[in-house]
Amino acid sequence: MVSACSPALLNITVPRGGYSVHRDLVYGPAPREKLDIYVPDGLTAPAPVILFFYGGNWDSGSKELYLAFGESFASRGFVVAIADYRLYPQVKYPTFLQDNAAAFRFVHDSAAQYGGDPGRVFLAGHSAGAYNAIMLVSDPHYLRDAGADISQVRGAIGLAGPYDFLPLQDPGLIAMFGGRARKETQPISYIDGKRPPMLLAAGTGDETVDPGNSTRMAEKLKSFGSPVEVKLYPGVGHIGLILSLARPFRGRTSLRDDMTDFIRAH
Repeated sequence: MVSACSPALLNITVPRGGYSVHRDLVYGPAPREKLDIYVPDGLTAPAPVILFFYGGNWDSGSKELYLAFGESFASRGFVVAIADYRLYPQVKYPTFLQDNAAAFRFVHDSAAQYGGDPGRVFLAGHSAGAYNAIMLVSDPHYLRDAGADISQVRGAIGLAGPYDFLPLQDPGLIAMFGGRARKETQPISYIDGKRPPMLLAAGTGDETVDPGNSTRMAEKLKSFGSPVEVKLYPGVGHIGLILSLARPFRGRTSLRDDMTDFIRAH
């Protein structure tokens, strides 16, 4: 049932109270360069901010499908931004990363307007979105080119992300990334010094993205003294991990608590 449950169906179960949503905020000129911001009711002080990038193999997805993610952390007192970005075949690597960096700059610069603390902005993503989030802090030039800086990222959270996944086998991915074995497309290739704190989470039952991506990335980060936590959830699959943040499935993993603890710790 977990594997079959879609984000659209989950939206039906998501409470609509306790937060407000500012929709379709424009962070760039392209039609998909928009994001939604979830603001908890009753904020009395600037709150931590999570900028989330969804997965979908870099060729599908929509911020409207992730109401459950917004509610999950707005109900914990965090401001949450969920960004759309351009997808294949409209664009190829690295254009979606450039969109993500522009979204970060917008969220950082606008955080205070929506009750957020610009000094406590976290990146997060699932699957392809985890790649995007972790790549921004692995190769900081995307943030610099967007007018932001890696020092503005308080931490990054990758959920079931591919960070070290060469050689590519799928023809669509080969076309998207410009070849089967381009090391410059891999986040792990850019770890040459200390990076912001990271939480890398995966399910041991993931048959879509090898959980070894998270453990190998963590070992590389540790070799340069970067603070990193790895959370592996026994038997949990690729979709089951992100679904475990939604109300009907929260008892299946401790992911929501683990993410909350990571954010509060940093």
